[in-house]
Amino acid sequence: MSEDPVVRPFMLTNGRTQPLRDGLRIETQLYAEPAALSAPLRFEARRIVELCQRPRSIADLSSALGAPMGVVRVIVADLLTQGLVRAGEMPGELTTALIERIRDRVRAL
Repeated sequence: MSEDPVVRPFMLTNGRTQPLRDGLRIETQLYAEPAALSAPLRFEARRIVELCQRPRSIADLSSALGAPMGVVRVIVADLLTQGLVRAGEMPGELTTALIERIRDRVRAL
């Protein structure tokens, strides 16, 4: 029986347990610009940028990486700080607030 090597979560985050950026919820949608793929990143950070070529949530990333959500939040916060990943709506997509305003104005007609 072969065992996969185990990497401790604190090794993935350089011992940090708190993200540099607050407010990252498990459903927060993240995306990366294709140019972020050329950034010099290591392991999990590189994989997150690859996965975020399409919008992904923190929960999706945690599952795909097989890493605890707290670890993913710390790594994602670093990527957000570096400007390699963005949180929220994709450029060009309609936000919920905009859709609701359009709906309200159509109703007012």
